[in-house]
Amino acid sequence: MPPTALQHADATAGVGVLKARLTGLSQEEFARDVWARTALLTRRASDFSDLFSAEAVDELTSRRGLRTPFLRVAKDGVTIPDASFTSSAGVGATIGDQLDDTALWCMFADGATLVLQALQRTWGPVADFSARLSTELGHPVQANAYVTPPQNRGFDDHYDVHDVFVLQIAGAKRWLVREPVHPDPLRDQPWTDRRSAVAEAAKGQAHIDTVLEPGDVLYLPRGWLHAAQAQGEVSIHLTLGIHTWTRYALAEQLAQSALALLRDDPQMRGTLPLGVDGPGGEIDAVRERLVAAVTKADSAPLFHRTRRAQARPAPLGPLAQLEAVDGLGPHSRVRLRGQLEARLEGPRLVTRVGWFDFPETDVPLVTRMLDGGVRTAGELGVELAERLLRAGVLVPAEQ
Repeated sequence: MPPTALQHADATAGVGVLKARLTGLSQEEFARDVWARTALLTRRASDFSDLFSAEAVDELTSRRGLRTPFLRVAKDGVTIPDASFTSSAGVGATIGDQLDDTALWCMFADGATLVLQALQRTWGPVADFSARLSTELGHPVQANAYVTPPQNRGFDDHYDVHDVFVLQIAGAKRWLVREPVHPDPLRDQPWTDRRSAVAEAAKGQAHIDTVLEPGDVLYLPRGWLHAAQAQGEVSIHLTLGIHTWTRYALAEQLAQSALALLRDDPQMRGTLPLGVDGPGGEIDAVRERLVAAVTKADSAPLFHRTRRAQARPAPLGPLAQLEAVDGLGPHSRVRLRGQLEARLEGPRLVTRVGWFDFPETDVPLVTRMLDGGVRTAGELGVELAERLLRAGVLVPAEQ
């Protein structure tokens, strides 16, 4: 049995997946020299057989009852309509947008690329790896797999509005990477808005022209142009999309927080003079109040709320959780559920599964729990541990 992503990281005590499996660089080195600056090719970064494989592709497409949009299909730069490869799954599963494996096979045999999307939701090893990387980087991570027949390509030259790590799983794929025509695009600035500039840049010399083989990793900041073509056999690669927070996003949240303050200003709610045909002299007064509101606004709560909404907590098994509640005693081992984005705001614990108020006497116990270590229910107090288990904040620790 191949080692898990967790075991890989454990083998390099204290070293995260960014260094141990993707780049060979420490977080500090990556942040200083690479992050959001330049493309990086790392040869033989790791063995990724524990994360994904050809067998995983067949399992997901033929036996899991996946529905769109967990898969899309593309050929020669064109995305194929979902109805071409979906159908009802028969008795007891009559939903009409489940993957039709026969249709997928025919399209794949004809040169189409299969794109398995959001694997952080559907494939356990990829989900665990993505969660670890997201924790290290401080930005949400999405995982897609691209399965391309020999000598074919799925998409034309383009750029993404998120950073990516490309992990070659099987086969080989030639990548042509070029510098941005629009550096650091925002999420509402897709490459299709600059189609002609992208097409012109694609005629120029590549910054990187290489063939990725199993174990190789390519990092691309958002905006970097790229196109890829499978070589003499089926190519499978994982793309880990890093949905980066930007200063523009922080500015949006600061503006929202300021506008919320202005709702309580009676003069700002006032009506403009009768017969007004433009902002006139009003704009200076409004600008003054807006600047003052921005100065006073605290956008941190909105930032954390938005961040919590961008991902899901770690999986929770209802049967294991019920067993933990029913068998709870002072010696029961529990831990904080992963990826909760849990924060104490005074006596209130705010998480991805809701918020919870505590008496002041319990706040030190809750604070201790937030370090993620394994605790006994007796350390936290059995009553508090039971409450948090029932809420899905604590989970049973593995024995």
